[in-house]
Amino acid sequence: MIGNSRKLLSILGPYTPAPWREHYSLSRLFFNFYLLVMGSFVAIAIFADFVISTAVKGITDDYTSRFMHGTIVLIEDELFRKPRSKWPQAVAALDQKFAYRLDIVDRWTLHLPPKQAEKLDNGELAIDAKGDVLYHRLKQTSQVLVVGPISPDRNPEYHRGMPLDLRISLLTWSLIGVCLAIAVWLWVHPVWRDLEAMRQTTRALGEGLFEARAPAMRSNAFGPLAETLNGMAERIQRLIATQKELSSAISHELRTPIARIRFALEMLADSEVPADRERLWRLMEGDLDELDGLIDASLTYARFGREQPDLQLTAVELAAWLDEQVEASRLLEGKLDLQVDTATLPSMLYVELDRRTMPHAITNLLRNAMKYAQGKIRVSAQVDDEQILVHVDDDGIGIPADERERIFSPFTRLDRSRDRSTGGYGLGLAIVQLVMEQHHGTASAAESPLGGARFTLAWPLSQSVTES
Repeated sequence: MIGNSRKLLSILGPYTPAPWREHYSLSRLFFNFYLLVMGSFVAIAIFADFVISTAVKGITDDYTSRFMHGTIVLIEDELFRKPRSKWPQAVAALDQKFAYRLDIVDRWTLHLPPKQAEKLDNGELAIDAKGDVLYHRLKQTSQVLVVGPISPDRNPEYHRGMPLDLRISLLTWSLIGVCLAIAVWLWVHPVWRDLEAMRQTTRALGEGLFEARAPAMRSNAFGPLAETLNGMAERIQRLIATQKELSSAISHELRTPIARIRFALEMLADSEVPADRERLWRLMEGDLDELDGLIDASLTYARFGREQPDLQLTAVELAAWLDEQVEASRLLEGKLDLQVDTATLPSMLYVELDRRTMPHAITNLLRNAMKYAQGKIRVSAQVDDEQILVHVDDDGIGIPADERERIFSPFTRLDRSRDRSTGGYGLGLAIVQLVMEQHHGTASAAESPLGGARFTLAWPLSQSVTES
């Protein structure tokens, strides 16, 4: 097996973690997010301006026409007071008095949209597409009075540097950009710190430092993610610790029965006495049973410690369920006096428990009591302070006060129980503890009224019900 493992390692090669990317920076995150937000804002603003301008264009044109109608009529009356040959000079003189341009052109030189051309020919004011130049056909002539551009920014003689509307637009967008940059920075900075903390934690986990944990997140958005990551790290750390513990402990526990089997085989080869050979066969069968029991207990403990399954709670009548569990173990108790006392329980008390895992806790406590009891075992139950308490008492040698917490650790056996016939494998009580943790309860040891040890299972009564 060792040779095959080395061969497999030589094929796969040593594990080398993938290099980490270092192109993760606050400035890059800020710049990318700022461009996204600013670009989206500008696109929305342009689209909104286009929609609004299109919607109010008719209203704006109508207002311009009514606003300029009186001025244009006065200009027209002024022109008709003079001969048509004097109109160019009159328009030039009037042009000097207005802040916008005046001109006279022939009708055929204008190319207006059909709707505006129809209005012009009907004697109404026509407006160009930009709403800044007005056209009025002079009475009973083919000439048209052109007024505008009305806006000073479109008249070169009135330009004084950058147009006002452009200056206002640049100032407005500059202020918007600065304010948006500050807002984006205030949002991105704590997010970046949380992401960086998460990255450092995942990097440490990737390098095998399973004790690493993500710190408290400043952003509420990453709080659940950090909790999930820490929970995953704790689970991985627990699984690896359990694996190492099991591997180390099992390898140690296997040596004794294997050594005894090897020694018995050597003696069996040299012995020709039938009685000796029969005794050696029985010893080897006992060692094989011990190996089988150790492997079964180890697998059960590993399964409980690894899977942490969701509880499938079922309501059961506690008194009847305890009787059922004890009856299943009576065949193992031999001459011991095994009693069940549920007199203090409320009548028809129903509790919720997982019927797959809770029997492991009761059975392991009963087996442990049977190993040490001198003649009597008592199983009792009670309700105390919103908790279900199940006691397993024996009249054995008891447990010292300073050892009552340690005995629930895996592969822990007290010095006086090193004999495998009573000491077991040190996994039964560890399995009991895991089962109670899954039920949000505890397992504890104390001194028994019978003189030996008392083991108590306690879990919440909050989901239990009593039928009257």
